[in-house]
Amino acid sequence: MKKSLIQKYNIPGPRYTSYPTVPYWNKEGIDKQDWIVSFQTSFKETNASEGISVYIHLPFCESLCTFCACHKHITKRHEVEEEYIETVLKEWELYVALVDETPVVKELHLGGGTPTFFSKENLKYLMDGIFKIAKKHSASEFSFEGHPSNTTKEQLQTLFNEGFTRVSFGVQDYNEKVQKAIHRIQPFSEVEQVTKWSREIGYTSVSHDLIFGLPHQTKENVIDTINKTKELQPDRISFYSYAHVPWVKGVGQRGFNEDDLPKNDEKRALYEIGKELFAALGYVEIGMDHFALKTDSLYKATINKTIHRNFMGYTANKTKLMIGLGMSAISDSWYAFAQNVKTVKEYQKIVNEGEIPIFRGHLLSEEDLIIRKHILNMMCHFTTSWKESAMKIKNVEMHLALLEEMEQDGLVQIDRKLKSLSIPESARPYVRNICMAFDVHLLENKPKTQLFSMTI
Repeated sequence: MKKSLIQKYNIPGPRYTSYPTVPYWNKEGIDKQDWIVSFQTSFKETNASEGISVYIHLPFCESLCTFCACHKHITKRHEVEEEYIETVLKEWELYVALVDETPVVKELHLGGGTPTFFSKENLKYLMDGIFKIAKKHSASEFSFEGHPSNTTKEQLQTLFNEGFTRVSFGVQDYNEKVQKAIHRIQPFSEVEQVTKWSREIGYTSVSHDLIFGLPHQTKENVIDTINKTKELQPDRISFYSYAHVPWVKGVGQRGFNEDDLPKNDEKRALYEIGKELFAALGYVEIGMDHFALKTDSLYKATINKTIHRNFMGYTANKTKLMIGLGMSAISDSWYAFAQNVKTVKEYQKIVNEGEIPIFRGHLLSEEDLIIRKHILNMMCHFTTSWKESAMKIKNVEMHLALLEEMEQDGLVQIDRKLKSLSIPESARPYVRNICMAFDVHLLENKPKTQLFSMTI
């Protein structure tokens, strides 16, 4: 029996929020001084013009969701809030002390964990501390992730007053059996309430995060979830493929039997149903996994070709420099990556000793930078070209040879005369596979064990 395209190409592969991907960063790590020089170079090049991005990782959660692969710290002790924020602000001060200009923040995102674990007072304390020594860009876009079960109207109002206009609520699926399996009990009424509050307060973009491929999830579940979503009309929808990576996250993703997960064509059918329903509701597919109404900034960025992708996912704002603050946060200077230590205790210890708390990273080579541009082009615009000398790919014919079978299967269109390729709309689910053909680090050192989630 002939395999379907999904069965054929559904293999482990990176999501390409960075290139090189984290498992292929320099094994010896990155020297802190090299990281600092890279940060200072990027800051000097971009702060006054496009501004910078700031990601703040707020890791605390009161309970463990078994679908989650994020770095988190489970606790019900809210007295941890203030000390953690004080440490984040100390880390920010360490960075600001390294530059001569006042940072101009164009993009700021609070991720987690559960940012709404923190009280409104402490969220204000955090923002006041950041902008005590920084300025807001005239075209800034601030966003945060909210848990519908614990986000209060007061928290929403507090962050709105601080300049936040975007909020993303984690919904996942409304089916009770699915929710029980992933340990995320969350009725529609809670999502409806926080969405309504956000609109009343004045948020211009409300996003709902949905996941397909969850344990016990069926077509009927997905249809019901999207029909409920339709009632609230979020401006953006993220429709993620569940990434089952228990070898990375351990017990957190062992809360159910793997036989309970929809696989291959069955799983992809859930996405196709969702995509069809979203299109009927007026949502446009953006990049990979994202949908937006035409009134949303992410759609406008797609049309204007200013859409960008980094460790925060797709963003309407392109900035060369992103500073990651907090436990496990990743920074990106364009020329280098650096990740903070992964436990709260170690993070606080190092920062309180006056050191930037990175423990690994990667300095990009000239080849890395070129391949990075191509992968960004494919992930954001589904096309790329190596015609210009600055985009010339070393051993390009070798990479194109790896795409021959995908070309025959109609997944990629290659114009060898114009030195370009494009990915048809119908083939967008395979964009990660296409990017893998250009991933020099992956090709040179294929993993002996599974490092990544499945591509489709």
